[in-house]
Amino acid sequence: MRAYDYVIVGAGSAGCVLAARLTEDPDVTVLLLEAGGWDWNPLIHIPLGVGKLVRSSLHSWGYWTEPEPHLGGRRLYWPRGKVIGGSSSINSMIYIRGHPRDYDTWAQLGNRGWSWDDVLPYFRRSEGHVDRPEDDLHGTGGPLKVQRGRGDNPLYDVFFRAAGEAGYPWNDDFNGPGQEGVGRYDFTIHDGRRASAAACYLRPALKRPNLTVETRALTHRVVVEGGRATGVEYHREGTLHRVAAAREVLLAGGALNSPQVLMLSGIGDPDELAAHGIPVAHALPGVGRDLQDHLDIPLQFACPKPVTLHSLVRLDRAAIAMAQAALFRSGPASSFPAEGGLFVRSRPELELPDMQWHFLIGLGAKRLRVPLLWQLNRGPMDRDGFTIRMCQLRPESRGRVTLRSDDPADRVRIFANYYSTENDRRSFRDGLRMARELVAQSAFDGWRGEELSPGADVRSDADIDAYVRRIAETIYHPVGTCRMGSDDGAVVDRELRVRGIDGLRVVDASIMPRLIGGNTNAPTMMIAEKAADMIRGRAALGQERAAA
Repeated sequence: MRAYDYVIVGAGSAGCVLAARLTEDPDVTVLLLEAGGWDWNPLIHIPLGVGKLVRSSLHSWGYWTEPEPHLGGRRLYWPRGKVIGGSSSINSMIYIRGHPRDYDTWAQLGNRGWSWDDVLPYFRRSEGHVDRPEDDLHGTGGPLKVQRGRGDNPLYDVFFRAAGEAGYPWNDDFNGPGQEGVGRYDFTIHDGRRASAAACYLRPALKRPNLTVETRALTHRVVVEGGRATGVEYHREGTLHRVAAAREVLLAGGALNSPQVLMLSGIGDPDELAAHGIPVAHALPGVGRDLQDHLDIPLQFACPKPVTLHSLVRLDRAAIAMAQAALFRSGPASSFPAEGGLFVRSRPELELPDMQWHFLIGLGAKRLRVPLLWQLNRGPMDRDGFTIRMCQLRPESRGRVTLRSDDPADRVRIFANYYSTENDRRSFRDGLRMARELVAQSAFDGWRGEELSPGADVRSDADIDAYVRRIAETIYHPVGTCRMGSDDGAVVDRELRVRGIDGLRVVDASIMPRLIGGNTNAPTMMIAEKAADMIRGRAALGQERAAA
């Protein structure tokens, strides 16, 4: 049986970081397992390709939730990356860390070492910002390339001016001293290409002889012997393989796959395991619980001026834009068309922003027009327009992930339980009304057409609730299913070790005890950066500086 020092399950945002950092030691051997394939598709690397990627099953697990009881029984589509780079290869590339108070809350929940002051050095070590100077908040020498939004569409300036008229302060840096206000997002884009975890971390590490990567490798279970994780079983090319982990097994499959692997390994709620005939290796009831995610709704308007992405949603023009991005790393396809952002408190008494808005210079068309023929099957959104997408940052609703069967190839069952509390519903009602007030400002005069969605007649609380139940979707930030903590419901401790099992850690977004206020990709990489030091027995970065 082959043996490695570390076996990493999942080559996503966290797994790529772990593989790169652990193999910096030439005496350590690492096997990285990924259920998907290599990131060969040009759409992955061209930023505008994200629209096709998230709707395709080519590089995604293509999950669906169970019928959501508070969203009219709808099943919501959940794209999660099934490719080298994981979701960092198919996401919207927005670089957000969250609010410092998010991490202070983690620490106050009993997770010492995870406060803002503790995690900031790892954000800085990861970050290779090409537009901002090196300072106490930003890093310029890290592997993860980050740049400011550079789009020149006039609608962005209209949005910024309207926000100012509505009383929102300008914020030049959402990852700076304060989060609240309106501004331009930073992106994990560099030189016209997506800066995924695979491109920034894994690719440079592939030349190391102590790193082995196997794709199309579906992990079946962690081998647990005498209370210790000793290896991994996985299926590849028609054969079941078993490899030994001399030091540790590291699960980095994300908020859905990591709890699934734990449960398939006999680690979880005994009742859940018994329902599928899985012997209990260790009772840990919190596995799969505490699922949290950001829910999202659109406010959409027609635009009387032909300046939006609608001009690109035509077969010939899209082909030209994609070719320009592929060959010359320039043009509209080399950026993501949602550069305007706003962090806002939906009620003045709140201490932190509870809503995040994304301003898109289009309506999110799901198909390309064919010249001369598109009028034959034209839909209500086949026109120029703009969108404000709003998500609630700190939902109270909690869900869970369970097994569908004991077959590793079966998708997990997702019970997100969205929109289940009055506070969650109130945030969307207030947020939608605030977004309408922003678009009503004089800066949008001449750029604002009719309200397309939800429509001007949707006004009352009941009408807005009905709209949310009909239209709301995930914005792809599931966390919490292997929650970090010291209470009986926690799955991992503050060093991300699975409670009660030696030699096994979970290192990904599933360990977040509370969902952070923003996009989760950069925080997931930070978690892996910090975990790599823990695994190697190194002093935390802040402690090193304090000692010096």
